[in-house]
Amino acid sequence: MGYVIATANMKGGVGKTTLTVNLATCLAKNHGKKVLVLDLDSQISATLSLMSPLEFAKRRKQRKTFRYLIDEVINPEPNPELQIHDIIESQLCKLPGLDLLPGDIDLYDEFVVSEMLHNQAVALEENDFETIWNRFERVLIRDILKPVREKYDFILLDCAPGYNLMTRSALATSDFYVLPAKPEPLSVVGIQLLERRIAKLKDSHEHEAKINTKMLGIVFSMCNTNLLTGRYYKQVMHRVVEDFGVETICQSQIPVDVNVARAVDSFMPVALMSPGSAGAKAFTQLTQELLQKLPSDR
Repeated sequence: MGYVIATANMKGGVGKTTLTVNLATCLAKNHGKKVLVLDLDSQISATLSLMSPLEFAKRRKQRKTFRYLIDEVINPEPNPELQIHDIIESQLCKLPGLDLLPGDIDLYDEFVVSEMLHNQAVALEENDFETIWNRFERVLIRDILKPVREKYDFILLDCAPGYNLMTRSALATSDFYVLPAKPEPLSVVGIQLLERRIAKLKDSHEHEAKINTKMLGIVFSMCNTNLLTGRYYKQVMHRVVEDFGVETICQSQIPVDVNVARAVDSFMPVALMSPGSAGAKAFTQLTQELLQKLPSDR
């Protein structure tokens, strides 16, 4: 069974999606891995980094997005029209091994989820609603992915900024998580807040089932030469080292590179569109570094 890795940060605009799609691309292109990207952000940035808006609109009309699978969990049908295999788009950007489970601009309705879980609690005569909710968030993404879990070497979960139901379920499902960040105080605060949330998440599930996700590394992105040599950057890095330890910080950092933005506009990862660019080379090095951080017993 392969690895499930979430990319998350409480703060937006830290390069999370760009990291996810380029890490997936490098794993498939350079290491021959079979990789699935799951877009859990209603901004669908990961989806639109790998397919055009026109193609997404067509798939959404056909209900071939992650939203359909969530709907099936909330309101199951006796004979569902589509299975997860039907919704996954294979060989994105004509790259063998790179697959996508497209997100949706409207992933789920929190009220409908709450109503479903309330009815479940009543039926089970369960007085502790928190137990029902915790169980749901722990198994939601895990159970949806179960039919394809063994098919992939890596499943990368691109989480939305903040800490919603999908992010909690992604962290509960994942073996590891990667924290993308910018070398600035607010981004570091986002890391600290998420770490506290993850600790609380683990505590809240402790009595029923352990959540064993671990930090794989902190990746700094949008770095430029002037910033990296400045006192401001050194102060930020000192805080991160104090809070999380030097071993958690990835040596490979993602530079500011216009080619990355151009690639996004072309609905293609920079690792494919401009493989010789500074950004693409940094993602290649980062992928190798993260692979070395993973346990060798799988």
